[in-house]
Amino acid sequence: MKKSVLLFTIILLAFSQLYAKNYRVSLLTCEPGGELYSVFGHSAVRVTDRETGRDLVYNYGTFDFNPSFYMKFARGKLDYWLSVSPYERFIGHYNYLGQAVHEQVLNLNEQQATKMVAFLQVNYQPDNRYYRYDFFYDNCATRIRDMLETVLGKQLEWNDPVGEEEKTFRDLIDEYVYPLPWGDLGIDLALGSVIDVKASEREKQYLPDYMEAAFGRAEIVGDGPTRPLVKSQRTLLDLPPVDVAPSFFNPYFLFWGITILFMALTFIGFKKKRLFIGFDRTFFGILSVLGIVVVLLWFFTEHTATKYNWNLLWAFPAHGLLVYGLGMKHPAPWVKKYLLFALIMADAAVVCWILGWQSFHPSVLPLILVVILRSNFLYYNLEKFKAQKRKVSG
Repeated sequence: MKKSVLLFTIILLAFSQLYAKNYRVSLLTCEPGGELYSVFGHSAVRVTDRETGRDLVYNYGTFDFNPSFYMKFARGKLDYWLSVSPYERFIGHYNYLGQAVHEQVLNLNEQQATKMVAFLQVNYQPDNRYYRYDFFYDNCATRIRDMLETVLGKQLEWNDPVGEEEKTFRDLIDEYVYPLPWGDLGIDLALGSVIDVKASEREKQYLPDYMEAAFGRAEIVGDGPTRPLVKSQRTLLDLPPVDVAPSFFNPYFLFWGITILFMALTFIGFKKKRLFIGFDRTFFGILSVLGIVVVLLWFFTEHTATKYNWNLLWAFPAHGLLVYGLGMKHPAPWVKKYLLFALIMADAAVVCWILGWQSFHPSVLPLILVVILRSNFLYYNLEKFKAQKRKVSG
């Protein structure tokens, strides 16, 4: 009889606990899209109120795409904010985009779920909803992770995998942007050697896919029997991965084509005692512009990931001086010295790459080879060929 009463009491308490949970909180993970801004996927929080039937999605990835967007993003001054939308509108948007969506229902007790919803509601207040976006450390995924750690505290155990392959921040980016070679090139040109360090399992969670996997491994401890963080999971939108069609117009083909052109010009120029200076002035002028962009991102923005960018070794702002110097009828002594400087800098870039100080985009290798080839050729032949040309003209 006592056992029956005890069992009935346990069942009654379980049911009362079940119905006391007004909120169901879940993590939504959207698979990568086909554009650069969506290629890393997305994370959001779904809150279903069982009592009122309200079904809302809290989204930390909202931004205003206005004419000043790119300027603010380049300067590291872009603010994102927390928005709230009905679940049906959110899922309809990703259905339109063709991106699959997964849901992980969190195994929170009443107090934890209520605390998380309160956290979101406080964050949604006008004075709190905006934050300064940082791709690696403060984005739509890390905001959710940080909230969970605040709510659960020491009760959350991530259970990071042992023996997992070590990856740098750049390696992780490359996994997603490889189908977009121009976007991949732009990222590698803009971001410095600070992202060529190993990312911890927690740091990998800046990517929604990795955070989804981390949630699947995590456990809640200390408030009763240890239980998984995720109670259940399902696919809300079962769509095939977004396919990005390959294009032959990519930096690999283009830059190797430029390199072959300069190799041919150098060979013909050596045989016919010609310099083809116009090509060099254009080439070094473009590198100068790239170098200016690298310097601006390094020293004049609030980005943390654009520091110590050694692309500056081959794309140097002062290369623009050669646009003027190579056009001189009688080359000044400094031109030859600068050509030697450019050659040494390009060689240093190769050494930097080999030693692993910074991983450059593979497509820039042919450009570095052009710098080495042409600076070497012009260093030894600029004055000689121009003197011969003046002699023939005279």
